[in-house]
Amino acid sequence: MYLLFGFIVSVLGSIMPSMLNMTVVKFSLKSGKKSTLYLAAGISTVLIIQSSIGIYLSNILMQKSEYINLIQKVATAIFFVVSFYFFRKSVLKKKRKRKERVQKSTAFFHGVVLSSLNIFAIPFYFTVVSFLIASHLFEFSYFGALFFALGSALGTFSFLSLYAFVAKKIEYKMDFFATKMDFILGLITGLVALGNAIFIYING
Repeated sequence: MYLLFGFIVSVLGSIMPSMLNMTVVKFSLKSGKKSTLYLAAGISTVLIIQSSIGIYLSNILMQKSEYINLIQKVATAIFFVVSFYFFRKSVLKKKRKRKERVQKSTAFFHGVVLSSLNIFAIPFYFTVVSFLIASHLFEFSYFGALFFALGSALGTFSFLSLYAFVAKKIEYKMDFFATKMDFILGLITGLVALGNAIFIYING
């Protein structure tokens, strides 16, 4: 069951346009589908570690509620900083260099690096698993966490592979999101930070 939960959660998290999705589409157009599958495998491999960290942290902190308020304050500050960074980046647009074609031999490593730079993965899984624990839909165990993490990796790999095969059909739509992505990410992180700040103020 946890394998299925992880698969569904990762697919839902991948539906919204993101830097990873756009990179996969552009990668597929420039380097081909086979190289993109290696890229997706690299991303998914790192996701096993990221989701496991999110699951472990949610389990620990759900048992120690006295730390939750402090973590919320720190997370709110971080989201405000990240939001400022993305808004600043959207204003100070720089010309993007053309990326060279990446071969299969380095595509997996490229995916590992790309996924490691994804700052949203651990907070995303922390939030989702905390909700599942609170809803009595997830009970922490090492095997349960492992299956959930593997399901997340499989879901992400499947969805990114789908992006690779339909890249030509959605190229223009993704280009539109690419030009607006920094602003969108800044808006999302800003709203999350503002929502957290209001929640902390009301409950403080």
